[in-house]
Amino acid sequence: MKVVGIIPARMQSSRLPEKLLLQETGRPLLQYVWEVALASSVLHEVIIATDSPQIFDVVRGFGGHAEMTANHPSGTDRVAEIAGRCCPDADVVVNLQGDEPELEAATIAALVDAIHRCDTEMATVAAPIHEPDVVDNPDCVKVVVDDNGQALYFSRSPIPFSRDVVAAEVLAAEGKSPWLLHVGLYAYRREFLLKLTSMPPSSLEQLEKLEQLRALQAGARIAVAVVPQAAVGIDTAEDYAAFVRRQLASGGQ
Repeated sequence: MKVVGIIPARMQSSRLPEKLLLQETGRPLLQYVWEVALASSVLHEVIIATDSPQIFDVVRGFGGHAEMTANHPSGTDRVAEIAGRCCPDADVVVNLQGDEPELEAATIAALVDAIHRCDTEMATVAAPIHEPDVVDNPDCVKVVVDDNGQALYFSRSPIPFSRDVVAAEVLAAEGKSPWLLHVGLYAYRREFLLKLTSMPPSSLEQLEKLEQLRALQAGARIAVAVVPQAAVGIDTAEDYAAFVRRQLASGGQ
């Protein structure tokens, strides 16, 4: 089984311009994800897919494999272009997020294990939620899974909904959180990825603005690998400053 990791990388970012190239730590933010992907024993090849000549040059500068793409409405479409054009022998394609520099190689391994173990068209990652504010935050996507570890639904709403007790009380009383935070890391069977990106957006996807609902609504099965905690994404200047502080404190350069 050949597994290829593809990191979609675009220059535009509404909240933090050119964030993937920020390098106050001495390395571009994007390079951290590249290095984690290279350290993963389950990925046989890693490609950065971009429509930015500047990102392309930076990736080549730190020794990465970059491929130029057309303009696309989403990172998934960018990944699909490279999977279709450059990876004809790939069995599984992993979509890695370029703004999660503290992603762990073990999380990638758990994701790939889930798609193989459950024999599904797709797999993704989730982590238990322990903060009430996250449960109610629509920017934090939740997922509910069945007894076989496959996704039942994803939503920006708090699912499952606690009818009688507020989230804070549930979390204080329960030894195990009933809520899972969806982590935007995906593995796809290559042929399914190409099929998925050829479909129009589904009605549920358009309502929730969640691409993975297109797959669920079409009847696909999505395995969910549950890991202890989610990697921190870099979305704002404050997020990046905190990341820099963590790197300096740990001696990482």
